[in-house]
Amino acid sequence: MKNKGLDCLALTIAIIGAINWGLIGLFSFDLVAFIFGNMSWFSRIIYALVGIAGLYIITFYMYTGGAEQSHEA
Repeated sequence: MKNKGLDCLALTIAIIGAINWGLIGLFSFDLVAFIFGNMSWFSRIIYALVGIAGLYIITFYMYTGGAEQSHEA
């Protein structure tokens, strides 16, 4: 987590995606499609950004428990 700006941006995008998926699951309402159109080029970009942010956030697992491991050594 060396780049806090990128980390915060990725988390924000992933949270927006999670909220959208929650709306889809609970109410069958796709907020991205509602705002930008159903599978328009802009909505596809939003979906791609959410996916990329999710893949980036996977790297956060490398940092979990890192502080505990360094104290044990």
